[in-house]
Amino acid sequence: MNTKISKQQLVDVLNQWGDNQISTEQMQHWMLDNFEPDEFEIGAGEPQHTIEAMLIVMNEYEIAKELKCLVEQSQLAINFINTSEANFMSSRHAFIHSAFCD
Repeated sequence: MNTKISKQQLVDVLNQWGDNQISTEQMQHWMLDNFEPDEFEIGAGEPQHTIEAMLIVMNEYEIAKELKCLVEQSQLAINFINTSEANFMSSRHAFIHSAFCD
């Protein structure tokens, strides 16, 4: 069975996390539970750059150590998911380099 993860579902989880409605641990568990490319169809019907952004966001949050995820930068992930194709690389760079602490 192929479960679908929509762009809106991912944005909703990130908004909940950014609004402190869910913890970083809960956000990461959602990513872990829903990021399995063989079992989940991520971003069906979205443009290819949006699907790629969703996959990058989910993967990065899935593998990051909990303490490295900056909740105050959750909007960077949302901006990246919502970016245009023309701004994909700059939005990706902002997310990768500013959404986590080193």
